[in-house]
Amino acid sequence: MKTFIDQLGTSHTFETTPKRIVSLVPSLTELLYDLGLEESIVGITKFCVHPFHFKSTKKIIGGTKKVHVEKIRLLQPDIIIANKEENTPEIVAALSQICPVWVTNIITLEDNYQMIADFGELFNKRTEAQKWVDKIQFAQQDFQWFIKDRPSYKVAYFIWANPYMVAGGNTFINEMLRMNKFENIYENNPNYPGRYPEVEIKKIRLQGDPDLVLLSSEPFPFTDEHAYELGRFTHHAKTVFVDGVLFSWYGSRLVKAFAYFKKLREKLA
Repeated sequence: MKTFIDQLGTSHTFETTPKRIVSLVPSLTELLYDLGLEESIVGITKFCVHPFHFKSTKKIIGGTKKVHVEKIRLLQPDIIIANKEENTPEIVAALSQICPVWVTNIITLEDNYQMIADFGELFNKRTEAQKWVDKIQFAQQDFQWFIKDRPSYKVAYFIWANPYMVAGGNTFINEMLRMNKFENIYENNPNYPGRYPEVEIKKIRLQGDPDLVLLSSEPFPFTDEHAYELGRFTHHAKTVFVDGVLFSWYGSRLVKAFAYFKKLREKLA
């Protein structure tokens, strides 16, 4: 019998290592696969697109905000992996009637390292977890060396249109912006509190007048028309379409994210 504590401080006790896993978090589905747990994963969401072949080999149990509880029950999981931001408290409460729900909460890189280490302990994959921590830390250190003499830019990172919404402070996206020496004009903006506030684009000059307007590839499909509309309300901001997965996915995806950030920064030079 072993007891583990998740990132919300909830204790979970297991008689043996969990063998049947349902993942409600796309980035963590990928991490579980990279830790060598493919055979243990029995259920995923429709948004779990990596690895690609999972969509045909694993049971789809709904989305991240709306799950099919009975489908999950029939899979007889030993553990369900969730995330504070991705999944609602109601979902966690409902699924806790089936089996332990392990809730992650990733805001910083340190949170990410802790989560990977937790999975290593939880699933008896300590060696694999440490390898991924080492890989990501090496990529992070390499990028920090790369970025240290690069200029800073004021940015607005848009995630949605109709209404326009941005990434604010206390988000993993904001952590990635900081890593890139991008100063998020909505990080601590008293006019737009919250993690993903709706903003008035006509006031963007008054709220910080960014050097760069970043349009994320997910969850909203921004177009050139959006770029033009947003650009009209800045002084001379450059509008850049960016890979939303690489700014928002934690877990093992970060190794690829730091390589992408290098290329992005070189384009801005």
